[in-house]
Amino acid sequence: MSRIKLLVVDDEADFLKLVKRRLERRNFDVEVASGGAEALHFLSANPVDVVILDVRMPGMSGMDALKHMRRKHSEVEVIMLTGHSSVASGLEGISHGAYDYILKPFEIDDLIERIRSAHEHAVLRREGGGGNVSSGS
Repeated sequence: MSRIKLLVVDDEADFLKLVKRRLERRNFDVEVASGGAEALHFLSANPVDVVILDVRMPGMSGMDALKHMRRKHSEVEVIMLTGHSSVASGLEGISHGAYDYILKPFEIDDLIERIRSAHEHAVLRREGGGGNVSSGS
């Protein structure tokens, strides 16, 4: 089985380094982006399975980036990170097509469980012909 390819998007450089290192130790293939525009640029040239996307970032917000991803990269599952925000932001992300959300700070095992679930969902969608799957229900 191939490694799950992740893109972690957050404007906090130390957080990105820490999460990248901890996920790579658990056999994930991890790339990082420091903002929404950088993430969209990366996705236009590189396939990933799951995006972990911070809600609050300067420039393009995570919510705006999510909306672009849903239009141009609908095959990618997105897990929203809500640190400075609230559960309401996570639920808003789901209403815009995110697969799930997680609150910062989080336990790495909880994040890994959500990543694997999102990846499994993406695989099932692809194998099922890529039909529309509603989110948030």
